[in-house]
Amino acid sequence: MATLYLDHKDLELRSNGSTIALYRDGAASGHVPLRLLDRVVIQGSQTRLDSGVLLRLAESGAAVVFLSPRMGRRVATVLGPAHNDAAVRLAQAQRVMDPDFCFDFARSIVGAKIRRQRRTLDRLLTARPDARRQLFGTMMKLARATNAAQGPKITTPDALRGIEGAAAREYFRGFAAVFPPSAKFNGRNRRPPRDPVNACLSLGYTLLHSDAVLAAHAAGLDPLLGFYHRPAFGRESLACDLMDPLRPVIDAWVWAMWRDRDLREEHFTLTNGACLLAKSGRQHFFASWEDNARWHRRWLRRQASAMARQLRAEGLPLLDGGDEDPFS
Repeated sequence: MATLYLDHKDLELRSNGSTIALYRDGAASGHVPLRLLDRVVIQGSQTRLDSGVLLRLAESGAAVVFLSPRMGRRVATVLGPAHNDAAVRLAQAQRVMDPDFCFDFARSIVGAKIRRQRRTLDRLLTARPDARRQLFGTMMKLARATNAAQGPKITTPDALRGIEGAAAREYFRGFAAVFPPSAKFNGRNRRPPRDPVNACLSLGYTLLHSDAVLAAHAAGLDPLLGFYHRPAFGRESLACDLMDPLRPVIDAWVWAMWRDRDLREEHFTLTNGACLLAKSGRQHFFASWEDNARWHRRWLRRQASAMARQLRAEGLPLLDGGDEDPFS
């Protein structure tokens, strides 16, 4: 299955039988078979499509992700057919209200994230031995954070979040050591990102979060009901849970893009203090993203499916066992 990225002005999508037809300036520019698509990502506000196109995409199971024109924030997602297994969501809602379950789950998420941060820095250490002092020191601090997160002294979610936050700050200090001074990257910042690396990280995390939403939805889970990231208005908290251990994978990919000069300083613009990835840069970004997204999408699907299987077993006894149709 494939992702279709649309990032052009004067582009129109039309439904044409079993395909989606693309038109630029009123002239046909290509066709994409619906059976090959599992998502469409639309950047900006210049792409035109009607409800018929959205309907055909939804019927085929393809999601549509809308990104803001310049900042790359996810504005909306149109999902395919909903999962019909109510047992999964009943059990999920019950588990969200179980503090012991949520805390154990949170420990596993934080531990997995910090361990993957360490592995990412270890790989960077092999590639950049000149940054050994900073990277090795950071890895030692992350090792202590891993032990602390799993230790008996951490008994509350707030304490666990404190360890995660401190580990993230240390991690990004080490991560910054492998970028050239021209990248102006000194650590994580966002809303808006103020340097090219953070612009890439923010867009990468946005796309990763969308993939996590789709994986949860496909498994019959409610993306809003998270266990570590607590349910909050307007936040798909379970998607945040699922994606957290994968953030360092995105970080390593962003670094590789800079190492290989696929992304360079001239691919970015600075507007009112916000660093933005220009269209020329987005072309490289999206192409490389799609080449490298298979692994994390497969990982997300496996995690969501395993979670759904466990919850379904817990939720089946909660279902109404009657077969009578109340509308007959």
